[in-house]
Amino acid sequence: MDDSTTTRRKPTIRDVAAAAGVSHGTVSRFLNGGHWVSPEARAAVEEAIRTTGYTVSHAARSLATGRAGSLAFLLTEPQHLLFSDPTFALLLRGAAEALAQRSMTLVLLVAGTPAERANVTHFVSAGHVDGVLLISSHESDPLLESLIASGVPTVCCGLPLGHQSDVSTVSVDEVGSARTMTRHLLDQGHRRIAMIAGPHDTPGGKYRLVGFRDELGDLFDPALVEEGDYSLDSGIAGMNRLLEKGERPDAVFAASDLMAAGAITALRRAGLRVPDDVAVAGFDDSGLAASHEPPLTTMRQPWEQISERMVALLLDVIDGGPHEAVTLPTTLVVRETA
Repeated sequence: MDDSTTTRRKPTIRDVAAAAGVSHGTVSRFLNGGHWVSPEARAAVEEAIRTTGYTVSHAARSLATGRAGSLAFLLTEPQHLLFSDPTFALLLRGAAEALAQRSMTLVLLVAGTPAERANVTHFVSAGHVDGVLLISSHESDPLLESLIASGVPTVCCGLPLGHQSDVSTVSVDEVGSARTMTRHLLDQGHRRIAMIAGPHDTPGGKYRLVGFRDELGDLFDPALVEEGDYSLDSGIAGMNRLLEKGERPDAVFAASDLMAAGAITALRRAGLRVPDDVAVAGFDDSGLAASHEPPLTTMRQPWEQISERMVALLLDVIDGGPHEAVTLPTTLVVRETA
């Protein structure tokens, strides 16, 4: 057997310290959050970790710090939406990448039923994760209240209705974004504009409708508003209900790209052309919009920024930082449907 094979061993913190020219304590502080480590020492330790091939022992770190070294990505929706709604996959990927850069783990949790919610509450309250990235929230869902009552550090994607001041949040300007899209439709000459809104107990469902209504002003007609659940099927159903009301709208703003795609499906089945007979606009730009035929006009959410800011805010809260509310801008993307 080769002597180099028999003597090879995993590098230790002391090996990293020697390679970096710093103390063992400096390396330890760097690995446990970087507090009281100068930028020069940090750079030296990072380079030493790379050259020595040192890997962190998460079990040892957990014992030393009392932390799990992981965060939960918590989706409070039925499990099938994780795979059918592309927005969740984008947020999941962004959060995983943000944590990988910090040598931390992301734990995926789905709580779409009462039993799942109970299990999730027990799991996170037991300290198996250091905090929760709450990806969707419903005003009627008691899960967020349970997390707050249990003292679990939590950051919400979107403004959690009824709890805006209780947790940190990362959201887009829902009202302003909806006004921008509605103004675009008005500028194209459309006047009978309908909306397929999201669930009224979600921030996107509530505030996008507010922006739509405010921008339309006297042109707003409550009979031209239908509610969906952000899914393709609910977009089809919502569009069918609008068509059954008599005079059809000349434009439709759907609160998600999936619902916009559903609306187009229903219009085609009714023998109507998009955008010649009815213009259609969506919200998200999660990948579906660009690949759809025809390509969807939509409001683009900054998915990577949302994930990164959520992770950064949550780690700050875990370290004792204050609650913050971050609002990010969206971008109007004009394509063929409107």
